[in-house]
Amino acid sequence: MSADEIPALAIRSSVGVELWKTTKNEFPYVPCEKFPRDESKHCRALQFSPDGRFLAWGNGVNVQLCRTLDWTVVASLPRPKAFYLKFSPRGKYLMTWEIFTTNKENPEGSPNLYVYATESGEEVYSAVQKKQVDWEPGWSNDESIFAIMLGGEVFFFEVNGPDGFKTSTKKLGGGRNGCISVAPNHGQPYLAFYVPGVKGSPSMCKIYQYPTLNPTQAISSKSFFQADKVEMMWNKRGTGLLLLTSTDVDQSNASYYGKQALHFMSTKGDSFAVQLSKEGPIHAVAWSPKSTEFIVVYGFMPSKATLFNLKCDATFEFGESPRNCLYFNDFGNLVLLAGFGNLRGYVECWQLGKDRKCIATMEAPDSTLLEWNPNGEIFVTATTAPRLRQSNGFKVWHYSGALLHETMWPSGQELLEVQWQKFQGGFFKEKPITGEKVMGIQSAQPKASTQAYRPPAARGLPMKAFDLYSDAPQKSTIPGLPPGMMAKNEKKKRHNTKDKQQKQRPNQQNKAADGQKGQVVDGTTTDTSTQGTQNDDGGEQKRPNGNRITTGDPQKDRKIQRIQKKLYDINKLKEKKSSGELLKDTQLAKIDSEADLIKELQSLTLVA
Repeated sequence: MSADEIPALAIRSSVGVELWKTTKNEFPYVPCEKFPRDESKHCRALQFSPDGRFLAWGNGVNVQLCRTLDWTVVASLPRPKAFYLKFSPRGKYLMTWEIFTTNKENPEGSPNLYVYATESGEEVYSAVQKKQVDWEPGWSNDESIFAIMLGGEVFFFEVNGPDGFKTSTKKLGGGRNGCISVAPNHGQPYLAFYVPGVKGSPSMCKIYQYPTLNPTQAISSKSFFQADKVEMMWNKRGTGLLLLTSTDVDQSNASYYGKQALHFMSTKGDSFAVQLSKEGPIHAVAWSPKSTEFIVVYGFMPSKATLFNLKCDATFEFGESPRNCLYFNDFGNLVLLAGFGNLRGYVECWQLGKDRKCIATMEAPDSTLLEWNPNGEIFVTATTAPRLRQSNGFKVWHYSGALLHETMWPSGQELLEVQWQKFQGGFFKEKPITGEKVMGIQSAQPKASTQAYRPPAARGLPMKAFDLYSDAPQKSTIPGLPPGMMAKNEKKKRHNTKDKQQKQRPNQQNKAADGQKGQVVDGTTTDTSTQGTQNDDGGEQKRPNGNRITTGDPQKDRKIQRIQKKLYDINKLKEKKSSGELLKDTQLAKIDSEADLIKELQSLTLVA
């Protein structure tokens, strides 16, 4: 691998913007002398154009536009407050967005979204765009159609026509609080238009092909009720669309983080709900660059990762592991499955294609950023502020797991962002995946200890097995403990339990007189209308949180709670049936499932 095949790294930090490259004969990255370092403490944004011709950044005074051919600044745009930067698909235009503000002199506010021609630096369009999320206008793949959503309406501009950016040629309304996404397909562009539901009506997403924007002539449509917001993801060919819907509050109380669902739509009119085989949040979704498959990471930890085809059929399972991120390389022959954030930072590299297998594992703890190099063989991980302000730095890895470069950022400075230089499509060719181990370097960062913490008084003594679910008292192994202390504690524990049982027994007797409504599970009666459980000897065993059984395993506790709810509903249905009320087939089927539910509850509560 020569240095010419390794793109440069653009770095934004608390002291400015700089460019790092490899030297001719050595792999380590060093600052590039050809790039004039911008020493500013107010750099908010950094962006390469998709075709790699330009690099733009904001330094708190101007937005600098640099040509990557010789790394010279070709334009300075008067946007000192620019917060986001975004290039059009072929790099012909640069868009800037800043926070919208008003004052006494200008109560209406001024435009905060601008579009500039990159070759000349000329401003060609401006508008007031108050939204910070989904602020980006849409572009057709050939940059001939410009679409922007303002005030619930989408305006389309044919920029190569006589009116250019002056007058819109088409308009699509009725999308307040919605969003639009233009597909990257060739020819007349497809676009997805999402409108959130109001007053009990469902949310709706429709696919159109420009210029046919009549709602009755939509190519495909999908409605869903539980969707406060949606994220739309097109595949690279612009023929398939994934919709990740989410609600802020889960009405079933199954998740603290709301409820999520994944849907698929195509430009052929197909529409499916992606069926996931494990309960829990959807952590990550990504299309393969080949556009024929996608991966979803989902479920309570340890999460699952599944590969789906265009019919939303699961074609491969990556197993369960603590991970919440996934990253395809530009060719789609490798994918990284990783666990960052509150996870340990384990990274798995999987080979795709005919031979699907894990070819390498590595650890990149405290990583807040990961990006594949355009050559598809190496990637960078970084620890950046403001997410983490300590131990900032970046590392470059080979897909075989070898660490090729490591730079720790100087103390007192903050690393904010790292980006690979982009190149035009086809510049790099896909190379075969080999099992050869590339020689790397040893990290200078100390590894976290894998040993469990032991208090000083217990160190040097043999480890003793501990049963989390056992009620038997644990004898102390710490020398110097006064004899009989554990016995006194156990005696006090039994005394408190006996007092509680005596206080609760009258209440239990009253409930027994009202009739039994609970289910007998392994000698223990659980009643959804009571505050405790009754043992075989007639005594009551108090459960925390009313009738809720806790085992110490949150996932198992959730399953138990769901089964208890189903059994309670079955009791209600049985009462209706005994009173002569006619039940539906689905209700009768639910009653028939009672024995299986009791059996499952018994297996879950054996250790409770």
